Amino acid sequence: MAIFLSGESRILIQGITGSEGRKHGRRMLAAGAKVVGGTNPRKAGQNVDLGEAAVPVFGTVAETMSATGADVSVVFVPASGTKDAVIEAIEARIPLVIVITEGVPVHDTAAFWATACAAGNTTRIIGPNCPGVASPGKSNAGIIPADITSEGRIGLVSKSGTLTYQMMYELRDIGFSTAVGIGGDPVIGTTHIDCLEAFQADDETDAIVMIGEIGGDAEERAAAFIERRVSKPVVAYVAGFTAPEGKTMGHAGAIVSGSSGTAQAKKEALEKAGVRVGRTPSETARLVRDVVRSR
Repeated sequence: MAIFLSGESRILIQGITGSEGRKHGRRMLAAGAKVVGGTNPRKAGQNVDLGEAAVPVFGTVAETMSATGADVSVVFVPASGTKDAVIEAIEARIPLVIVITEGVPVHDTAAFWATACAAGNTTRIIGPNCPGVASPGKSNAGIIPADITSEGRIGLVSKSGTLTYQMMYELRDIGFSTAVGIGGDPVIGTTHIDCLEAFQADDETDAIVMIGEIGGDAEERAAAFIERRVSKPVVAYVAGFTAPEGKTMGHAGAIVSGSSGTAQAKKEALEKAGVRVGRTPSETARLVRDVVRSR
């Protein structure tokens, strides 16, 4: 099993003719993902060479879906065009949109998120400013390296792309069912809670790793959800224990105001819910190993 992305997922790339879309499309295809097409209204009718195959370019998401059966879109469109690209995908009713683009204005993200809600949430949005989703041995959609880990029974949800890669590598011998990079912007689509709920329901995920960071209250809300609804073991890491107050660190959403949003406050909320929390990524990986050995 895998959450959100499986071996049967058929991926289209919005912005496939750009350098990032082409580069990562080639990498995804080499990793075994089914990349079936992409969009660029100005280059519709052409093919893009992704190394192992040439895939067709269409004018719209709806046309790509109709011709190829695509059910996942990965967005590599510049920030100025991301809102329109995501809204186009929502209006085409594609089930999953993974928005890799960084620097998307929060107002634009709020607009396409509102569009998805008004459309009945038929489209799941992951991101923006995220590394994507990887289900090792099955599929890979985004920019997560395919060779840093193996297939296994750990689920991972993370705000940070870099820490996603580190955790996947440190636990490569145990392996992952799915890793989801949700992004660290102030407004995002899929949340920690959405992923926790999906991993809880997945019969082939035995333990969950959750990576958060300073700022906002997403981790505290996730802790409350874990206490009520998650029976599987959860291990967490919260980045930013040494961050100075009032300074944005890394992601646009990672800012501490007074005692709100601190790493320590998040750690305490998670531990109250029964979550083991590491103070470094490597300590977190060791805690995961302890959990796996004890099962």
